[in-house]
Amino acid sequence: MISREPTIERLAIAKSLLLTPFGLDESHLTRALAEIKAHRVNEADLYFQYTRSEGWSLEEGIVKTGSFSIDQGVGVRAVCGEKTAFAYSDDISEASLLDAARTVRTISSAAQAGRVRSATKVARARSLYPGLDPIATLDSASKVALLGTVERLARAKDPRVAQVMAGLASEYDVVLVARADGTLAADVRPLVRLSVTVIAEQTIGGKSRREMGSAGGGGRFGLAYFDAARIVQYVDEAVHAALTNLEAHAAPAGEMTVVLGPGWPGILLHEAIGHGLEGDFNRKGSSAFSGRIGQRVAAKGVTVLDDGTLAERRGSLNVDDEGNASQRNVLIEDGILKGYIQDAMNARLMGVATTGNGRRESYACVPMPRMTNTYMLGGDKDPKEIIASIKKGLYASNFGGGQVDITSGKFVFSASEAYWVENGKILYPVRGATIVGNGPDALTRVSMIGNDMKLDSGVGTCGKEGQSVPVGVGQPTLRIDGLTVGGTA
Repeated sequence: MISREPTIERLAIAKSLLLTPFGLDESHLTRALAEIKAHRVNEADLYFQYTRSEGWSLEEGIVKTGSFSIDQGVGVRAVCGEKTAFAYSDDISEASLLDAARTVRTISSAAQAGRVRSATKVARARSLYPGLDPIATLDSASKVALLGTVERLARAKDPRVAQVMAGLASEYDVVLVARADGTLAADVRPLVRLSVTVIAEQTIGGKSRREMGSAGGGGRFGLAYFDAARIVQYVDEAVHAALTNLEAHAAPAGEMTVVLGPGWPGILLHEAIGHGLEGDFNRKGSSAFSGRIGQRVAAKGVTVLDDGTLAERRGSLNVDDEGNASQRNVLIEDGILKGYIQDAMNARLMGVATTGNGRRESYACVPMPRMTNTYMLGGDKDPKEIIASIKKGLYASNFGGGQVDITSGKFVFSASEAYWVENGKILYPVRGATIVGNGPDALTRVSMIGNDMKLDSGVGTCGKEGQSVPVGVGQPTLRIDGLTVGGTA
C-alpha cells in the first residue's frame, strides 16, 4: 500500500469528515470567503471542526460514569483593523456557511470588489503526532480494567489510603482552516489523559486528618501509552503526595528563599510570566512587559521558550487554529526580552510575523494568542547543590492552583507539596504554603538554575477569556531569593 504525505493525508481526513458528508467542496469555501471579501476586510477565515470525546471515571471502587459525545460545526470570521466579526453554526451546510459569511462581512460598510485567490495552497505543517483516533486504541472493557488497576494498586500501597478517584479521557479532534488568501490547512489531533487522586486518612490522639495527592499524565498519542509501569508511576506519585501531606507541619510565613522543583512547578512560569508575553496584552499596553523588547527583564541565564513543535506533547500543534505552522519561539534569552507570542491579527497590528500561536477552544470561539508548551531552559547547577545553598527557606516540589494579574504581574500560588529547609537540609513537609510575588520582579531574583530541566507529565489546561486549551509547562530546579510565603504557622 502506498501511503500519502502526512499533510495531504490530514487534509483528506478533514475533507471526508467536514465537507463531503454535507455536499461541500473547496469551491463552496471559496464562494463563502468571496462573500466576506466583498467588503473591505483585512482577514477572513473559515474554521471547521469535528470532535469526538470519551471519558470514564472511577470512585468508591466502581466506574461510576462514562460519557461519549460528538460535536461539529463551523466558525466564520472577518477582521477589519482591530475589529472582529464572528459567527458560528453547528449546522454544516452551504446555506449556513453563506449566511454566516454575509453576517460577518458587515463589520465593514465600505464595499470593495472581493478577490479571493482561486489557486489553493496547502499550508506548511508539521508532523508531531500520529493522526489516530485514541478512543479506538483500547476497548471499553480494557478501559474499565485500567481504572480498576489504579484503585487496586493505590489501596495496596498503604492502609491509610481511604479513597481513590481516577479518570480516563480521550479526544479525537479534526480541524480544517480555509483562509481568504487561498491557504487550506488541516490537523488531526489525538489527546489522552489519565488522572489519579488519592485521599489518605489517619487518626492520632482521637483526631482524624485527611489529605489529598494527585498525579497523572497524557499527550497526543493512543491509550497504549498507559502501560503497567506508567500506571504504577502515577499511583506511587499520588499516594506519596497524600501521605507526605499527612505528616506536614504548618507552613511558616514571611520573605524567604524559595526553591521550585523541576517540571510541573513551571505552571508558575506559565501564569506569572507567560500570559504577560501574549501579543494582545502587549499591543494594548496592558502587560508588565509592554514595550520592553530588547531590555533585560530577568536574571542572566534565564531563557524562556514557547515551543509548539515538541513531538506528542499536550500543548503541541501541527498547525495552529489559523492554519499557521507551530514554531519554537524564544521569548526571553539570557534575561533579555526577545519577543511575544502572536496570532495573525495582533501580529499584523504590531508589524511583526505571526508565531503560530493563534488558538481557540472550538469552532464557536475566536482565536487569540495563546501559549503551547512554555518552559525555561536548564542551567549548570546540580539540584542538590541548590537545596544545600538554602539557609532557611522553602522547597516547593509541586503546585496546585494560582492566579495572576497581567497588568501588574502580581501572582499568588498554592504549593500542594512543599518542604521546610534549614542549613541545606530538608527537615519536614509543610502544608498551607502560598507563594506571593510579582512575575517580572521574580525573574530578576533567580539566583541558581538547575541542570535538570523537565517538562510536566501532560496534564495542563490553560484558561483565558473563558476559553480553555491544552498546554504544557516545564522548568529546571530554580532558586528564587526574596519571595513572600504566606503560611499558617
